[in-house]
Amino acid sequence: MFLRNYWYVAAASQEVSQTPLGRIILNEPVVIFRTAAGIAAALEDRCCHRHAPLHLGRVVGEHLQCGYHGLEFDRSGRCALIPAQEHIPPTARVKSYPVVERYRWLWIWMGDPALADPNKIADFHWLDDSQWGARSARLPVECNWQLIVDNLLDLTHLTYVHGATIGTQANTLHAETTVEHEAERVRVIRWTIDQPAPPTFVRTAGFTSNVDRWQIIEFEPPAFVRLDVGAAPTGQGARQGNRANGLSMYNLNAITPETERSSHYFWGQAQSYAPKDEDLTERVFEEIKKTFDQDWHLLQEQQRAIERDPTRAMVSIRADAGPIAARRILERLAQQEAGGVVPVHAAHGRQAGARAPR
Repeated sequence: MFLRNYWYVAAASQEVSQTPLGRIILNEPVVIFRTAAGIAAALEDRCCHRHAPLHLGRVVGEHLQCGYHGLEFDRSGRCALIPAQEHIPPTARVKSYPVVERYRWLWIWMGDPALADPNKIADFHWLDDSQWGARSARLPVECNWQLIVDNLLDLTHLTYVHGATIGTQANTLHAETTVEHEAERVRVIRWTIDQPAPPTFVRTAGFTSNVDRWQIIEFEPPAFVRLDVGAAPTGQGARQGNRANGLSMYNLNAITPETERSSHYFWGQAQSYAPKDEDLTERVFEEIKKTFDQDWHLLQEQQRAIERDPTRAMVSIRADAGPIAARRILERLAQQEAGGVVPVHAAHGRQAGARAPR
């Protein structure tokens, strides 16, 4: 199941150059490149002539040249040149995709181009906001994209998967959790009060006593999850909004389906503790990367287990409230899209650097 009339992250901006990049997105082969003028473009990765992959070609000025017989295509997908032939058939063209560069990522629209409104790109401004120190990366994961969304919306797994970094027993046993959901939003709000800080927080912020920890998770379709996370010395009023002496971070996740069993996992980590401190930003990123490597292994094994017996039902527990709510939204939206209903998701305004305490 893929939702097509939404923006997805196709690549990091730094990945896109005059060397064509081939990538599978929503089961479609796409070639991504920059023209000589530096303009990013995305086309179907298959020449209309003999179906050679266009990412095996090269950029020539403002065109992409097929590496098999030299046909050249402009950013709209129109064939602009056939070597040794003046007449260009009107059918000589390939599919093009709307793209927008924002938040250090290249976004692509896989559905109806007429609906591709850049104002509907999900908010990830923390990645290029001067008030935050941030770094991002792409992680290829051999699992269905919805398993990643489930993982991010249920943080009780931190205790058992990430005990050496961001997990503690208190994260499962003492977290006060509420789940809110709207037409196209799910929010999971978790507070752990007066408990030891997890190892990553001790190493990066130097906590020596108990903390009040927050994990505020927001999902929006098709597969975006933003986590407002952090901790502050217990008793100073973090829950009421006083986070001044604490470590405030955003974990930012944009999952782009590759196929039904593989995903492009774009993620970033932003910290406001010392936004100009590049060393701290790097240390925070590396700490969180350790957890992603652990998730990567677990999720791929989960996918393999599901494929061995896809008919076996899963048992749900209380911690699944967030993932279940998100899956219900996705199922409804998929049914609407299959029925030709135009999505009405609202334009996204810039969000505050830290959410109001809940």
